[in-house]
Amino acid sequence: MKTNNGLLLIDKPQGITSHDVVSRVRRALSEKRVGHAGTLDPMATGLLIIGVGPATRLIRFAQSEKKLYTGVVKLGSATDSLDADGEVTGNAAVPQLSLEIVQACATSMLGTQQQIPPMVSAIKVGGKRLYEMAREGIEIERAPREITISRFEVCPSTSNDEWNFVVECTVGTYIRVLLSDLAVRLGTLGHLSALRREASGHHSVKDALSLEELSTLAEAGTDVLRSPVDFVSGLETVVLDTEQERRVRMGQQIEIAQPYASAEIAALKSSGQLVAILQPRGQMWKPELVLPDSSEGKLDS
Repeated sequence: MKTNNGLLLIDKPQGITSHDVVSRVRRALSEKRVGHAGTLDPMATGLLIIGVGPATRLIRFAQSEKKLYTGVVKLGSATDSLDADGEVTGNAAVPQLSLEIVQACATSMLGTQQQIPPMVSAIKVGGKRLYEMAREGIEIERAPREITISRFEVCPSTSNDEWNFVVECTVGTYIRVLLSDLAVRLGTLGHLSALRREASGHHSVKDALSLEELSTLAEAGTDVLRSPVDFVSGLETVVLDTEQERRVRMGQQIEIAQPYASAEIAALKSSGQLVAILQPRGQMWKPELVLPDSSEGKLDS
């Protein structure tokens, strides 16, 4: 019997949760083991990286990648969720703005900084998610997180109170908080009215499938999964010989002649198939994660 194992890029539509996407993938591929990297809010669209089968154990590598977003900020009103799905909590006049003014303000927000997560978020505090507390009218102090904004560009939309933007940032950045803060710096209020994830690491939404395309291809028996090795393209690699692979699959440490400075490396077969993730133990390398032997992204089970 064949089962699924690999990476899948999905272009998430607006109006559904990331968990809804996972459920649709499970049904389309008849596979229970499905997970995603980097949650997108229901209002947001774009790239969602999915792990399928044993490859779900590699999702952490995709979660740590830089993200690229585009979107629209609506100035003049704030919402409780900081996006268009929330209830309006305040209004303010919008000053006359120019591209130079708005871009200068956006540029001033580049770099490493501390960001406080919004109450309407999936972060757990004491075993309860913040958005659940928010629904009950509870607001608590949230620990700030370190984020880095490496790109923040703006351009005018159809009116003075709507601006398009491009943001490149580290994992854990709340774009709606960033744009709300931008509005305050501009002397008004604002909320996110559109958001699209364009890329995560080397993965682009241009290469993603819609949920409809996934269903059609899966029904036709087409293999839609990328190799698990696509999860670890950022790691240094070593090609194992037959004896090294045998030992790694048995959970044994191996010696590798060439030096590596990394805390983790990807161990491959000569065919390019991912065998394991190795971590250093003194002069040896220990398998931290081993994938079942497979061929062309499929497993015999």
